[in-house]
Amino acid sequence: MKKVVVTGLIAGLILFILSYGGLFLAIRFFPSLFIEYNNPLFNSNGSRDVLFYMHAFIISLALSWFWDRFKALFKGPFLLRGVEFGLVYSVVALLPVMWISFSSLDITLTMVASWFVYGLLQAIVAGVVFAKLNP
Repeated sequence: MKKVVVTGLIAGLILFILSYGGLFLAIRFFPSLFIEYNNPLFNSNGSRDVLFYMHAFIISLALSWFWDRFKALFKGPFLLRGVEFGLVYSVVALLPVMWISFSSLDITLTMVASWFVYGLLQAIVAGVVFAKLNP
């Protein structure tokens, strides 16, 4: 269990840094996408902002546990194992969540697609970290 927590926290820190930096780059290069967030659905009073910033650690700890349970199913070099892990997670978990989000909320397909790509990249990065640190 210690290995799951440690690799999860390391992946969480890496994802936090990449996510925070990626947000600034995405706003700079895709400003029209972020205009869509001027929607009452996304307005917050700031009281739950810490939950948003904890996301990288929550997803990393969950994925670390998932990796530890199923890592034997992923074969090949660590990079390939990490990519396959990210793809499996994305198809099994992200795709259904994005489907229900798009079908039930007033959000655009572009927004949902960006969330899917973001989640896929997170899972791949986490998978590569896990494959390297917890083979």
